[in-house]
Amino acid sequence: MRKHLKAAMPWLTPGMGVKRWVVVLFIGVTILALGFGLLLRDLYETSGYPPLIRLVTLQFWPRWLRATVFGLLGLSVVSFSLYEINRTLVRALLRRETGPAEVARLLQESRRRQRGPKVVTIGGGTGMSVLLRGLKAHSDHITAIVTVADDGGSSGRLRRSLGILPPGDFRNCIAALADDDALTTQLFQYRFSKKEEDDGLGGHSFGNLFITTMAAVTGSFERALVESGKVLAIRGQIFPSTLRDVTLTADVAAENGATRVRGESAIPVAAYPIERVHLEPSSPPAYPGAVRAILDADLIVLGPGSLYTSVLPNLLVPEIAQAIRVSQAPKIYLCNVATQIGETDNYTLAGHVEALEAHVGKNFLTHVLANDNLEHPLPPDLGRDLVIPVLPDKMRYRLVKADVIDVGSPWRHDSKKLAGQLMNWYQTEIQGRVEA
Repeated sequence: MRKHLKAAMPWLTPGMGVKRWVVVLFIGVTILALGFGLLLRDLYETSGYPPLIRLVTLQFWPRWLRATVFGLLGLSVVSFSLYEINRTLVRALLRRETGPAEVARLLQESRRRQRGPKVVTIGGGTGMSVLLRGLKAHSDHITAIVTVADDGGSSGRLRRSLGILPPGDFRNCIAALADDDALTTQLFQYRFSKKEEDDGLGGHSFGNLFITTMAAVTGSFERALVESGKVLAIRGQIFPSTLRDVTLTADVAAENGATRVRGESAIPVAAYPIERVHLEPSSPPAYPGAVRAILDADLIVLGPGSLYTSVLPNLLVPEIAQAIRVSQAPKIYLCNVATQIGETDNYTLAGHVEALEAHVGKNFLTHVLANDNLEHPLPPDLGRDLVIPVLPDKMRYRLVKADVIDVGSPWRHDSKKLAGQLMNWYQTEIQGRVEA
């Protein structure tokens, strides 16, 4: 009995949505018992109880004592039956031995995530997946808006040969939002080894091929994303910023004067200072689901990730930029921990923000988050510099400083730290101020 009561205690945690139904169950059982008791009383008054019934119902005891004994016995039976029903359901649904306390914890976490804010993240590349991997622990209402300008590696090959949108960044986001099924996620991220002069599967990831195949089966790339997300039971949704086949170009300052570099993968390789990036064709139509998500968001997050080749390509879709501009939600830019070779060499925090302003205008953001843990120097041969969390007074953005660094790779974000600091800031500074 004590074991069952101890196992049931986590289910009584506030906010679980369980106690109300326990009360309803108790009321139902009480009403049923009352009806049965009235029936027995009517039988007793008309014909009396047989000796066996009098013995079973303890008629020789005082009424208050009988009520106490039967009440405790009934409560024990109901508790034991609920416990066994819980174990049966857990075995059937989770397919592994999980105790009631663990189920209660999972339910509590699920309820907390369901109450989380509607967060829209905008970017691409590994930076986006790092954020999503930590963010999924805080909210189920996540929308990732991903660039479609990728043209390198496996994604580029599939894009050129089959004419589909590049699946690589979407694959990373799907894996990041997956419900921690490690084996399935590893399968999705598995990359076939590439041999010299191999024009087959070499270099392709299983996830890219899966999404490509799903697009052929379902008839559309966006439907392929939905169905692929179902396979990995992702928490949230993933949208392209546009369905148009676009090419990213950059105006760079070369030795022989300004020139234009074509292709997302070619821009950082050129290693020239970037002045501006463009999409070809210009002004592509936005994916409607992405616009709706932005307008309905509680929080809009730009980055982290490659400034010119992951974040800005989304903002070059006019309807995406306009939706962000008119949204009343806080808009925060997550600056990279360190500069990026070929894109943001020698950039300060202000330099990152100025690049955003040059493409989408001033006052586009409300906040900027930057890492303030500078105790872990970067390897000298890395060719990168830590971004110092300082903004000049003329930039009227509210600066959020936080320790978000991965101490094992101090030029990168730590997913749990980043998401935790972001949500802590939102709940205390934004949500708390609104509720006050």
